[in-house]
Amino acid sequence: MNSNKQFWKNKRVLITGHEGFLGSHLTKYLISRGSKIVGIDIVLGRKNTVLSDLDRKKITAVKGNIANYRLLNGLMQKHEIEYVFHLAAEAIVGECLKRPLRAFHSNIRGTWNLLEACRNSDRIQAIVIASSDKAYGSHDRLPYKENYPLQGKHPYDVSKSCADLLAHAYFHTFGVPVIVTRCGNIYGPGEYNFSRIVPDSIRSVLADKPVIIRSDGSFTRDYVYVEDIVSGYLLLAQNVQKLDLAGEAFNFSTENPISVLELVKKICRNAGKVSECKILNKARYEIKNQYLSAAKAKKVLGWRPKYSLEDGLKKTYCWYKGLFKNA
Repeated sequence: MNSNKQFWKNKRVLITGHEGFLGSHLTKYLISRGSKIVGIDIVLGRKNTVLSDLDRKKITAVKGNIANYRLLNGLMQKHEIEYVFHLAAEAIVGECLKRPLRAFHSNIRGTWNLLEACRNSDRIQAIVIASSDKAYGSHDRLPYKENYPLQGKHPYDVSKSCADLLAHAYFHTFGVPVIVTRCGNIYGPGEYNFSRIVPDSIRSVLADKPVIIRSDGSFTRDYVYVEDIVSGYLLLAQNVQKLDLAGEAFNFSTENPISVLELVKKICRNAGKVSECKILNKARYEIKNQYLSAAKAKKVLGWRPKYSLEDGLKKTYCWYKGLFKNA
């Protein structure tokens, strides 16, 4: 099943966190399909985004915090929003450890505000909420499946577990057409947060510097190319009614878990370089092995990742090479 390009023409779409990594890719795609987009972000006009000045002229951008219920509710009503992609969040695990109240404020309160604003609208067709594999917490049996308990133990993980449960409550109590997505580590062009392993490794390799690894290098994760995640989100939103998907959760994964050290080796091979790794072994409160089953997304949606890890890393490496060359 492919995303229906015509489906999105003139659809009224709210994207929270539209200038972030995933948000900017989703926004750019929907612009190309003629959607009427309202974006809300805590920072507007970032230089570090894939959005161009021309892109920004084609959307309604609002500077604001999703913890502001009146603002969200007003946007929903004023712009007669039909589809919502909720991507705004405090997404960096380390920052959530340093500032847990900020993480809870954004990730939990922001989510209930959004869901309540959607409940008060009779136009909403679908809400897609971006969660994370970390919402599952730690399980002995892997890969994670959508019916596994949500048992996060640390600030970021707990904030995602709570947001997922809120979505569950709003569907089962009020019939709000919400779907939750849980993804592995998303990577690709336009990721400017260099605390993440893919962009930081590529930057280090390009600069002929050692790659810094916070863990012991053996932690395993999923890595999914950003365009594949955008495809999954769109498939979910446009099929909520047709396939009766409201109230459900979907994992998106390449189902190809890999250790951090193996990932760095692949990046080095793409670059045709040999790079040293500086292993800090200082990762705190991180789960050793996390990866997802995408069987449900494949069966129900017909979703398949278009990019293998090798192909996605090649495209990503080339993009960063151009970025740093022109810097």
